[in-house]
Amino acid sequence: MPKIPSMSSTELVKLLVKSGAFFVRQGKTDHAIYARIVDGRRYSAPVQMGKKSLNPVYCKRIFRQLKLTDSEIEDVLT
Repeated sequence: MPKIPSMSSTELVKLLVKSGAFFVRQGKTDHAIYARIVDGRRYSAPVQMGKKSLNPVYCKRIFRQLKLTDSEIEDVLT
């Protein structure tokens, strides 16, 4: 597993878009829904917006919900 640094919500969104995820919607709360299609199935995850610092464990959870493999995470982080 690659070491995931602490990052802001905008940095996380940029990495998600780079990995093939796309914006779905944002409701009335501070969470935006991003989705990614893998093998014909759609996986989605809520991302907290407006945060200056997101915990690396939270970022890893979002990557896993969108079914990113370890190698895909490494590619996105570099």
